[in-house]
Amino acid sequence: MTTAARNHHSDSWLSTAMARIDADFQRSADTHLIPLPLTALSQHGIDLYLKDESTHPTGSLKHRLARSLFLYALCNGWLTEKTTIVEASSGSTAVSEAYFARLLDLPFIAVMPKSTSPQKVAQIEFYGGRCHFVNSSGMVYEAARGLAAQAGGHYMDQFTYAERATDWRGNNNIAQSMFEQMAHERHPIPRWIVVGAGTGGTSATVGRYVRYMRYATQLCVADPQGSVFGAYHRSGDTSLTAPGSRIEGIGRPRVEPSFIRSLVDTMLEVPDTDSVVAMRSLSALLGRKVGPSTGTNFVGMLQLASEMRLRGETGSILSLLCDSGERYLSTYYDADWVQQNLGDCSSSEFDVQALIG
Repeated sequence: MTTAARNHHSDSWLSTAMARIDADFQRSADTHLIPLPLTALSQHGIDLYLKDESTHPTGSLKHRLARSLFLYALCNGWLTEKTTIVEASSGSTAVSEAYFARLLDLPFIAVMPKSTSPQKVAQIEFYGGRCHFVNSSGMVYEAARGLAAQAGGHYMDQFTYAERATDWRGNNNIAQSMFEQMAHERHPIPRWIVVGAGTGGTSATVGRYVRYMRYATQLCVADPQGSVFGAYHRSGDTSLTAPGSRIEGIGRPRVEPSFIRSLVDTMLEVPDTDSVVAMRSLSALLGRKVGPSTGTNFVGMLQLASEMRLRGETGSILSLLCDSGERYLSTYYDADWVQQNLGDCSSSEFDVQALIG
Protein backbone atom coordinates (compact mmCIF):
# COMPACT_ATOMS: atom_id res chain seq x y z
CA MET A 1 0.00 0.00 0.00
CA THR A 2 1.38 3.41 -0.97
CA THR A 3 1.79 6.23 1.55
CA ALA A 4 -1.09 8.11 -0.06
CA ALA A 5 -3.30 5.02 0.15
CA ARG A 6 -2.38 4.46 3.82
CA ASN A 7 -3.15 8.09 4.65
CA HIS A 8 -6.49 7.88 2.85
CA HIS A 9 -7.34 4.67 4.72
CA SER A 10 -6.38 6.29 8.03
CA ASP A 11 -8.44 9.41 7.28
CA SER A 12 -11.40 7.25 6.31
CA TRP A 13 -11.24 5.30 9.59
CA LEU A 14 -10.94 8.55 11.61
CA SER A 15 -13.94 10.03 9.82
CA THR A 16 -15.98 6.90 10.51
CA ALA A 17 -14.94 6.85 14.16
CA MET A 18 -15.90 10.50 14.67
CA ALA A 19 -19.22 9.91 12.90
CA ARG A 20 -20.04 6.95 15.18
CA ILE A 21 -19.40 9.01 18.32
CA ASP A 22 -21.44 11.93 16.95
CA ALA A 23 -24.32 9.60 16.10
CA ASP A 24 -24.22 8.19 19.63
CA PHE A 25 -24.37 11.74 21.00
CA GLN A 26 -27.37 12.59 18.82
CA ARG A 27 -29.19 9.50 20.10
CA SER A 28 -28.77 10.64 23.71
CA ALA A 29 -31.11 13.20 25.27
CA ASP A 30 -29.87 15.57 27.96
CA THR A 31 -30.05 14.40 31.56
CA HIS A 32 -32.84 15.48 33.89
CA LEU A 33 -32.80 18.23 36.50
CA ILE A 34 -34.50 17.02 39.69
CA PRO A 35 -35.80 19.43 42.37
CA LEU A 36 -35.49 17.94 45.85
CA PRO A 37 -38.71 18.10 47.92
CA LEU A 38 -37.28 19.70 51.05
CA THR A 39 -40.10 21.94 52.24
CA ALA A 40 -38.33 23.11 55.38
CA LEU A 41 -35.58 24.64 53.22
CA SER A 42 -37.76 25.91 50.37
CA GLN A 43 -39.92 27.80 52.88
CA HIS A 44 -36.78 29.74 53.74
CA GLY A 45 -36.04 30.49 50.09
CA ILE A 46 -33.44 27.74 49.59
CA ASP A 47 -33.97 25.27 46.75
CA LEU A 48 -31.88 22.15 46.09
CA TYR A 49 -31.50 20.38 42.74
CA LEU A 50 -29.70 17.34 41.36
CA LYS A 51 -28.72 16.85 37.73
CA ASP A 52 -29.30 13.16 37.14
CA GLU A 53 -26.26 11.83 35.28
CA SER A 54 -27.28 8.21 35.90
CA THR A 55 -29.50 8.32 32.80
CA HIS A 56 -26.59 8.32 30.32
CA PRO A 57 -26.27 5.14 28.20
CA THR A 58 -23.48 3.88 30.47
CA GLY A 59 -25.21 4.99 33.67
CA SER A 60 -22.98 7.71 35.09
CA LEU A 61 -21.48 11.17 34.83
CA LYS A 62 -18.37 9.56 33.31
CA HIS A 63 -20.17 8.99 29.99
CA ARG A 64 -19.54 12.67 29.19
CA LEU A 65 -15.87 12.37 30.13
CA ALA A 66 -15.32 9.20 28.12
CA ARG A 67 -16.84 10.77 25.01
CA SER A 68 -14.60 13.82 25.41
CA LEU A 69 -11.49 11.70 26.00
CA PHE A 70 -12.14 9.63 22.87
CA LEU A 71 -12.73 12.70 20.72
CA TYR A 72 -9.59 14.33 22.14
CA ALA A 73 -7.48 11.24 21.43
CA LEU A 74 -8.92 10.86 17.92
CA CYS A 75 -8.33 14.51 17.02
CA ASN A 76 -4.77 14.30 18.37
CA GLY A 77 -4.05 11.30 16.15
CA TRP A 78 -3.43 8.97 19.10
CA LEU A 79 -5.86 6.25 18.01
CA THR A 80 -5.94 4.03 14.94
CA GLU A 81 -8.25 1.20 13.95
CA LYS A 82 -5.94 -1.29 15.74
CA THR A 83 -5.15 0.65 18.93
CA THR A 84 -5.62 -1.11 22.27
CA ILE A 85 -6.97 1.40 24.77
CA VAL A 86 -5.94 1.19 28.42
CA GLU A 87 -7.38 3.25 31.28
CA ALA A 88 -6.73 3.60 35.00
CA SER A 89 -10.06 3.89 36.80
CA SER A 90 -12.06 3.15 39.91
CA GLY A 91 -14.76 1.75 37.67
CA SER A 92 -17.26 4.21 36.19
CA THR A 93 -14.91 5.83 33.67
CA ALA A 94 -13.81 2.37 32.59
CA VAL A 95 -17.42 1.33 32.04
CA SER A 96 -18.01 4.34 29.80
CA GLU A 97 -14.71 3.96 27.93
CA ALA A 98 -15.44 0.28 27.33
CA TYR A 99 -18.71 1.37 25.72
CA PHE A 100 -16.96 3.79 23.35
CA ALA A 101 -14.18 1.32 22.59
CA ARG A 102 -16.81 -1.21 21.52
CA LEU A 103 -18.47 1.49 19.42
CA LEU A 104 -15.18 1.87 17.51
CA ASP A 105 -14.34 -1.87 17.51
CA LEU A 106 -11.20 -1.28 19.61
CA PRO A 107 -9.81 -3.54 22.38
CA PHE A 108 -10.07 -2.10 25.89
CA ILE A 109 -8.32 -2.89 29.19
CA ALA A 110 -9.41 -1.35 32.50
CA VAL A 111 -6.87 -1.15 35.33
CA MET A 112 -8.75 -0.93 38.63
CA PRO A 113 -8.36 -1.57 42.35
CA LYS A 114 -9.49 -5.07 43.29
CA SER A 115 -12.07 -3.45 45.60
CA THR A 116 -14.06 -2.13 42.61
CA SER A 117 -17.70 -3.21 42.81
CA PRO A 118 -18.54 -6.47 40.99
CA GLN A 119 -21.40 -4.72 39.19
CA LYS A 120 -18.96 -2.32 37.49
CA VAL A 121 -16.65 -5.18 36.53
CA ALA A 122 -19.60 -6.98 34.96
CA GLN A 123 -20.55 -3.89 32.95
CA ILE A 124 -17.01 -3.46 31.61
CA GLU A 125 -16.95 -7.08 30.53
CA PHE A 126 -20.43 -6.73 29.00
CA TYR A 127 -19.04 -4.06 26.68
CA GLY A 128 -16.16 -6.35 25.72
CA GLY A 129 -13.51 -4.85 27.98
CA ARG A 130 -10.94 -6.76 30.02
CA CYS A 131 -10.24 -5.96 33.68
CA HIS A 132 -6.77 -5.91 35.23
CA PHE A 133 -6.78 -5.58 39.02
CA VAL A 134 -4.23 -4.00 41.36
CA ASN A 135 -4.16 -3.91 45.15
CA SER A 136 -4.77 -0.18 45.67
CA SER A 137 -5.81 2.96 43.80
CA GLY A 138 -2.26 4.30 43.95
CA MET A 139 -1.03 1.44 41.78
CA VAL A 140 -3.31 1.98 38.78
CA TYR A 141 -1.14 4.55 36.98
CA GLU A 142 2.04 2.56 36.41
CA ALA A 143 0.13 -0.64 35.73
CA ALA A 144 -1.91 1.10 33.03
CA ARG A 145 1.17 2.64 31.42
CA GLY A 146 2.90 -0.73 31.45
CA LEU A 147 -0.01 -2.57 29.86
CA ALA A 148 -0.37 0.09 27.17
CA ALA A 149 3.34 -0.17 26.35
CA GLN A 150 3.18 -3.97 26.18
CA ALA A 151 0.22 -3.86 23.81
CA GLY A 152 1.60 -1.02 21.71
CA GLY A 153 -1.60 0.76 22.66
CA HIS A 154 -2.73 4.08 24.10
CA TYR A 155 -3.06 4.94 27.80
CA MET A 156 -6.09 7.25 27.87
CA ASP A 157 -5.00 8.80 31.21
CA GLN A 158 -8.19 10.47 32.41
CA PHE A 159 -6.37 11.96 35.39
CA THR A 160 -4.19 14.11 33.12
CA TYR A 161 -6.52 14.89 30.24
CA ALA A 162 -9.97 15.25 31.85
CA GLU A 163 -9.75 19.01 32.35
CA ARG A 164 -8.45 19.75 28.85
CA ALA A 165 -10.52 17.30 26.80
CA THR A 166 -13.84 19.03 27.57
CA ASP A 167 -14.83 22.28 25.86
CA TRP A 168 -15.47 24.35 28.98
CA ARG A 169 -16.83 27.39 27.07
CA GLY A 170 -19.99 25.51 26.11
CA ASN A 171 -20.77 23.01 23.34
CA ASN A 172 -23.29 21.23 25.57
CA ASN A 173 -20.86 20.57 28.40
CA ILE A 174 -22.35 19.74 31.79
CA ALA A 175 -22.03 23.30 33.11
CA GLN A 176 -23.86 24.86 30.17
CA SER A 177 -26.60 22.24 30.49
CA MET A 178 -26.96 22.97 34.21
CA PHE A 179 -27.52 26.69 33.72
CA GLU A 180 -29.87 26.25 30.77
CA GLN A 181 -32.04 23.86 32.77
CA MET A 182 -32.07 26.20 35.77
CA ALA A 183 -33.23 29.17 33.69
CA HIS A 184 -36.93 28.95 34.70
CA GLU A 185 -36.44 28.09 38.38
CA ARG A 186 -37.05 30.45 41.31
CA HIS A 187 -33.32 31.11 41.69
CA PRO A 188 -31.95 30.47 38.17
CA ILE A 189 -28.33 31.30 38.97
CA PRO A 190 -27.22 28.85 41.67
CA ARG A 191 -25.64 30.25 44.81
CA TRP A 192 -23.54 27.08 44.97
CA ILE A 193 -22.68 24.16 42.71
CA VAL A 194 -21.42 21.10 44.60
CA VAL A 195 -19.39 18.37 42.90
CA GLY A 196 -16.94 15.67 43.89
CA ALA A 197 -13.50 15.31 42.37
CA GLY A 198 -11.90 12.17 40.99
CA THR A 199 -9.94 13.47 38.04
CA GLY A 200 -11.02 17.04 38.74
CA GLY A 201 -12.40 17.38 35.23
CA THR A 202 -15.97 18.23 36.29
CA SER A 203 -14.91 20.87 38.83
CA ALA A 204 -12.58 22.40 36.21
CA THR A 205 -15.32 22.53 33.59
CA VAL A 206 -17.87 24.04 35.98
CA GLY A 207 -15.40 26.50 37.50
CA ARG A 208 -14.17 27.76 34.15
CA TYR A 209 -17.68 28.05 32.69
CA VAL A 210 -18.90 30.05 35.70
CA ARG A 211 -16.05 32.51 35.28
CA TYR A 212 -16.40 32.66 31.51
CA MET A 213 -20.11 33.51 31.81
CA ARG A 214 -19.45 35.91 34.75
CA TYR A 215 -21.94 34.21 37.07
CA ALA A 216 -21.92 34.83 40.83
CA THR A 217 -22.11 31.07 41.50
CA GLN A 218 -19.52 29.57 43.83
CA LEU A 219 -18.05 26.10 43.46
CA CYS A 220 -17.74 23.62 46.33
CA VAL A 221 -15.93 20.29 46.11
CA ALA A 222 -17.22 17.73 48.60
CA ASP A 223 -14.20 15.54 49.26
CA PRO A 224 -14.26 12.14 51.01
CA GLN A 225 -11.96 11.40 53.92
CA GLY A 226 -8.61 9.97 52.89
CA SER A 227 -8.43 12.11 49.76
CA VAL A 228 -5.49 14.42 49.15
CA PHE A 229 -7.45 17.18 47.43
CA GLY A 230 -8.51 19.07 50.56
CA ALA A 231 -4.94 19.38 51.87
CA TYR A 232 -3.73 20.35 48.41
CA HIS A 233 -6.43 23.01 48.10
CA ARG A 234 -5.23 24.56 51.35
CA SER A 235 -1.49 24.35 50.68
CA GLY A 236 -0.92 24.20 46.93
CA ASP A 237 1.73 21.52 47.50
CA THR A 238 1.57 19.13 44.54
CA SER A 239 3.89 16.63 46.25
CA LEU A 240 1.29 15.75 48.90
CA THR A 241 -0.08 12.22 49.12
CA ALA A 242 -2.83 10.61 51.18
CA PRO A 243 -4.19 7.14 51.91
CA GLY A 244 -6.86 7.52 49.25
CA SER A 245 -10.64 7.52 49.32
CA ARG A 246 -12.95 4.62 50.15
CA ILE A 247 -15.82 6.26 48.26
CA GLU A 248 -15.64 4.93 44.70
CA GLY A 249 -15.20 7.50 41.98
CA ILE A 250 -14.03 10.50 44.01
CA GLY A 251 -11.00 11.45 46.07
CA ARG A 252 -7.46 10.45 45.17
CA PRO A 253 -4.22 9.43 46.95
CA ARG A 254 -2.16 11.89 44.88
CA VAL A 255 -2.70 15.35 43.39
CA GLU A 256 -4.04 14.76 39.88
CA PRO A 257 -3.01 17.09 37.03
CA SER A 258 -6.66 17.73 36.11
CA PHE A 259 -7.61 19.08 39.55
CA ILE A 260 -7.31 22.89 39.30
CA ARG A 261 -7.44 24.22 42.85
CA SER A 262 -7.78 27.90 41.86
CA LEU A 263 -11.24 27.18 40.41
CA VAL A 264 -12.64 25.78 43.69
CA ASP A 265 -14.06 28.27 46.20
CA THR A 266 -14.35 25.87 49.12
CA MET A 267 -13.67 22.24 50.03
CA LEU A 268 -15.72 20.20 52.49
CA GLU A 269 -14.24 17.00 53.92
CA VAL A 270 -16.95 14.37 54.33
CA PRO A 271 -16.53 11.30 56.59
CA ASP A 272 -17.23 7.99 54.86
CA THR A 273 -20.06 7.03 57.19
CA ASP A 274 -21.74 10.40 56.54
CA SER A 275 -21.59 9.69 52.79
CA VAL A 276 -23.31 6.33 53.31
CA VAL A 277 -25.99 7.74 55.64
CA ALA A 278 -26.65 10.56 53.17
CA MET A 279 -26.77 8.08 50.30
CA ARG A 280 -29.45 6.09 52.12
CA SER A 281 -31.44 9.20 53.11
CA LEU A 282 -31.39 10.60 49.59
CA SER A 283 -32.40 7.22 48.15
CA ALA A 284 -35.42 7.18 50.46
CA LEU A 285 -36.26 10.76 49.47
CA LEU A 286 -36.12 9.98 45.74
CA GLY A 287 -37.58 6.49 45.88
CA ARG A 288 -34.58 4.94 44.09
CA LYS A 289 -31.01 4.10 44.96
CA VAL A 290 -28.13 6.51 44.33
CA GLY A 291 -24.40 5.83 44.53
CA PRO A 292 -22.08 6.75 47.42
CA SER A 293 -20.44 9.74 45.70
CA THR A 294 -23.92 11.26 45.34
CA GLY A 295 -24.24 10.79 49.09
CA THR A 296 -21.03 12.79 49.52
CA ASN A 297 -22.48 15.55 47.34
CA PHE A 298 -25.70 15.55 49.36
CA VAL A 299 -23.78 16.09 52.60
CA GLY A 300 -22.10 19.12 51.02
CA MET A 301 -25.40 20.50 49.75
CA LEU A 302 -27.13 20.25 53.11
CA GLN A 303 -24.20 21.74 54.98
CA LEU A 304 -24.13 24.75 52.65
CA ALA A 305 -27.93 25.07 52.87
CA SER A 306 -27.77 25.04 56.66
CA GLU A 307 -25.15 27.79 56.64
CA MET A 308 -27.22 29.87 54.19
CA ARG A 309 -30.28 29.49 56.39
CA LEU A 310 -28.41 30.62 59.50
CA ARG A 311 -27.22 33.72 57.61
CA GLY A 312 -30.71 34.44 56.31
CA GLU A 313 -29.64 33.93 52.69
CA THR A 314 -31.82 32.62 49.88
CA GLY A 315 -30.84 30.92 46.64
CA SER A 316 -30.39 27.58 44.94
CA ILE A 317 -27.82 24.81 45.37
CA LEU A 318 -27.18 22.44 42.50
CA SER A 319 -25.27 19.18 42.46
CA LEU A 320 -25.01 15.88 40.59
CA LEU A 321 -26.63 12.49 40.93
CA CYS A 322 -23.50 10.75 39.69
CA ASP A 323 -24.69 7.18 39.20
CA SER A 324 -27.23 4.60 40.29
CA GLY A 325 -27.00 2.71 43.55
CA GLU A 326 -27.65 -0.53 41.65
CA ARG A 327 -23.91 -0.62 40.97
CA TYR A 328 -23.19 -0.92 44.69
CA LEU A 329 -25.67 -3.49 45.97
CA SER A 330 -22.93 -5.84 47.19
CA THR A 331 -20.82 -3.05 48.69
CA TYR A 332 -22.21 0.27 49.96
CA TYR A 333 -25.75 -1.11 50.25
CA ASP A 334 -24.58 -4.17 52.17
CA ALA A 335 -24.57 -3.42 55.90
CA ASP A 336 -21.90 -6.00 56.72
CA TRP A 337 -19.59 -4.72 53.95
CA VAL A 338 -20.01 -1.14 55.18
CA GLN A 339 -19.30 -2.14 58.77
CA GLN A 340 -16.12 -4.00 57.78
CA ASN A 341 -14.80 -1.45 55.28
CA LEU A 342 -16.07 1.96 56.39
CA GLY A 343 -17.16 1.66 60.00
CA ASP A 344 -20.29 1.95 62.11
CA CYS A 345 -22.81 4.24 60.43
CA SER A 346 -24.77 4.57 63.66
CA SER A 347 -21.92 6.75 64.94
CA SER A 348 -22.33 9.20 62.07
CA GLU A 349 -23.20 12.75 63.12
CA PHE A 350 -24.91 13.42 59.79
CA ASP A 351 -28.61 14.08 60.46
CA VAL A 352 -30.75 15.05 57.47
CA GLN A 353 -33.69 16.16 59.62
CA ALA A 354 -31.49 18.35 61.80
CA LEU A 355 -30.16 20.10 58.70
CA ILE A 356 -33.50 20.62 56.95
CA GLY A 357 -35.90 20.80 59.88
